[in-house]
Amino acid sequence: MNYLLIAIGGAFGSVARHWCGVTAYWLWPVAFPWGTLVINILGSFVIGVAASLTASTGRFPLSSEWQQFIMVGICGGYTTFSSFSLQTLALMRDGRLLEAALYIGLSVFLCVAGVALGQVLANAFH
Repeated sequence: MNYLLIAIGGAFGSVARHWCGVTAYWLWPVAFPWGTLVINILGSFVIGVAASLTASTGRFPLSSEWQQFIMVGICGGYTTFSSFSLQTLALMRDGRLLEAALYIGLSVFLCVAGVALGQVLANAFH
């Protein structure tokens, strides 16, 4: 049952990722991978909220199966670290080293900030 929940969550996350990526490209049709950056920040925020709210001490404690549905399935299907890595390499191969460094820095800093903000907001509901 656990694998089925993760698979269903992954399907939801993957569809949401595709929709957000297409929407981001429509909003910002430039060569910089804004869509992947936004997806990873939002996914980091969601996993931060879920980790706090669904923990055994959280406001809405869930079983480990349902936590995995959200955090492994949905968030895993939604976030795009492999896409981030490929896009970073493409920027580097194109000689766009400053943009690659900016993308790495923004991704790491803003995604960690997303997790932290998600947990702070979730903990405010305790």
